[in-house]
Amino acid sequence: MRNILNILLLLLFLSSCTTEKPQSELSIKTTWINQTFKTIKYQDFPRIKAVSWWQERWENEDGSISDLRINSSQESLDAFRIGINDAFFQTTARFDNNKLLPPVQGGYFAAFPDFGGPEDNVTAQRLNDFESLAQKPVTWAYFSDNWYNDIHFPTDAVQTIHQSGRVPFIRMMARTTLDENVADPNYSMQNIIDGNFDADLLQWFQDAANTGFPLLVEFGTEVNGEWFPWNGVHNGGATPTNYGDPNLPDGPERFRDAYRHIIDLSRQAGSNNITWFFHIDAAGQPAESWNDFENYYPGDNYIDWVGVSVYGAITPDETPMSFADKLNLVYDRITMMTNKPLVILETGIVEF
Repeated sequence: MRNILNILLLLLFLSSCTTEKPQSELSIKTTWINQTFKTIKYQDFPRIKAVSWWQERWENEDGSISDLRINSSQESLDAFRIGINDAFFQTTARFDNNKLLPPVQGGYFAAFPDFGGPEDNVTAQRLNDFESLAQKPVTWAYFSDNWYNDIHFPTDAVQTIHQSGRVPFIRMMARTTLDENVADPNYSMQNIIDGNFDADLLQWFQDAANTGFPLLVEFGTEVNGEWFPWNGVHNGGATPTNYGDPNLPDGPERFRDAYRHIIDLSRQAGSNNITWFFHIDAAGQPAESWNDFENYYPGDNYIDWVGVSVYGAITPDETPMSFADKLNLVYDRITMMTNKPLVILETGIVEF
């Protein structure tokens, strides 16, 4: 009898060691990751055809740490691995005439795999490290092409990603510095429209075409956010009478025309291997009607996919919104604006 009792006690102990934590005991980040992947997997937003995680850690001015990495804790890493390794999330890109197609089923898994603070330190090691953590390859690797003082095609970064067997995704960043919430002294939308950088951009697109393989490209990351210099705040704002159509706010209209001009140059250069993305933030600032993302959209004749950033919280003092609540701020408006496939280009949440 005593032996049987001891066996029963041992089984009870082992069972308690392997039982999953109740939801109430999980960290905020772990709970958010679980809910996010379930929201995407169960297609609460059926137009989502891809999701890209933002893997980065940085120190804020107040000394707090923003750690969006999937391995910010073992609990968060375990939740991420379970979520992303569901069969719903695909890793092999489909193309037709060098244009990215949605997967037949499910959605693509991709990432910014911690290419550094300027987002352009592209190495095979950083990409491999992220995939080892996730225990799954990415469809594309996302990085920034910072123009700084000149515009040139990021050949080394593109080749590094391509040789790793992944699709390069290039963010064309028209900025001379990494400073936020300021107008750029060089790369204004009007200067782009006026053709001041045409020679460099044509060379960029000729080099892109010469790669001979598909590329994913966006211009104007999170365009409805005033933290970036291509936002309307820094290019004419709400005033409708100093540029173009007197019924449209000049800031968004200038961006729209600058993006159209860039894509027209790519077509002129014969870079037909580019899939073009339009990228907004789910919240956006300023929260005024003239800054609505619809005012920035170049149109379906120019754009192939529409992307949105959906973060839970990016600093520890924020109160995080759920992925679903954040995306609901813009989802219906996107589906009314266009039938193009939707991608979550950036997502993540800090470790609290």
